[in-house]
Amino acid sequence: MKFLLHSLLAVYSAATYVQGMTYYMGGDPCSPNPCGSNTQCNVASNRPVCSCLPGHWGNPLTYCQRGECQDHSDCSHSKACKEYRCVDVCAGQCGVNSECNVRNHIPVCSCPPGYTGDPLTQCRRFDPQELCDRSPCGVNTRCEVINMVPTCSCLPGYTGSPLSGCRHECDSDYDCGPSQSCVNYKCANPCASGACAPTAQCEVRNHRAVCSCPVGYLGDPYTSCRAECLAHSDCPTDRPSCLGNKCMNPCAGQCGINAKCEVRGATPICSCPRDMTGDPFVRCRPFDKYDLCEPNPCGENAKCQPGYDKSGKDRPVCTCLPGYVGDALTYCRRGECQSDAECNYDQVCNNYNCEKACTSQCGINAQCSFSLTLLFAAALFIGSRTVNHHTSCAH
Repeated sequence: MKFLLHSLLAVYSAATYVQGMTYYMGGDPCSPNPCGSNTQCNVASNRPVCSCLPGHWGNPLTYCQRGECQDHSDCSHSKACKEYRCVDVCAGQCGVNSECNVRNHIPVCSCPPGYTGDPLTQCRRFDPQELCDRSPCGVNTRCEVINMVPTCSCLPGYTGSPLSGCRHECDSDYDCGPSQSCVNYKCANPCASGACAPTAQCEVRNHRAVCSCPVGYLGDPYTSCRAECLAHSDCPTDRPSCLGNKCMNPCAGQCGINAKCEVRGATPICSCPRDMTGDPFVRCRPFDKYDLCEPNPCGENAKCQPGYDKSGKDRPVCTCLPGYVGDALTYCRRGECQSDAECNYDQVCNNYNCEKACTSQCGINAQCSFSLTLLFAAALFIGSRTVNHHTSCAH
């Protein structure tokens, strides 16, 4: 008996397909072969079942092609062999924001740098402060992450071991150093709290601030210190200068022995009295006439000697040195001669200069004549002689 069966069902499982077809009871469901190329037909529950041949993949109802691989070694290191195909093993394997790396054809999920969490489900951005969430520090401490390492420190005003616990820095002044006091459980400089006036000086004694006005200032150091002076006019005559807001005598210890000091503004001016001389910064002594020539007021090649002017007042007198002529106040030059012998035959040496022998020698209506006499020395000295230049007048 022939039974006409109509099946419109197609089932896909592990690359195996069940082909709906029409056949008669008692016949071979796989004849004729209802499957595609590179397939095989098997009967299951009196129905043909098509599947790709080993090493092939595709649609067994139409065509199966030869597979890319037989095992993982046939694929690149980043892929794996699945149903004869090299596939991306990371596809859909890892969670949100995670990274997938293939190691020996096996997907390995991890959170990227800066992220944390379960890489198979979700990675979230990492907050370094989370390292302190496990409370690695003791009481009265704070935790900070430094170079990705949780670091414990005592809270301000506390001291001790931050890993085990911190306590108040102080409970009384005696818990602090001699220059500090205990303020709000913390050792502090009592002068830093404004205990003194703004212009006052503060010194710590026995944990307490002691205030005083600076030198030259007056007033209450705990309220206000004022300067002794602001200008020279604020000072008395014995301390006429206002220096650093203090009245002072700038001449004190500035000048030498016997010197006098005069204050101009705030500058001491030292000088010797009128009848004395010397260095006013070292010593002044009574004046001596030879002091007129110290320092030498004369010119070059001149000498200085004490003398007097027309009124009889002491003054230095400058003269050229022997053999020199010129202005003794400025410069004396070497003369032309020392004697007549150094001049021409018709000249004489006058005031170290060679001059005509007959110049202004004779009177009115007189005539000047010149004669030269050589006097040879008796001694036997070669070249030793005396030359006398003589002039005579005749009418």
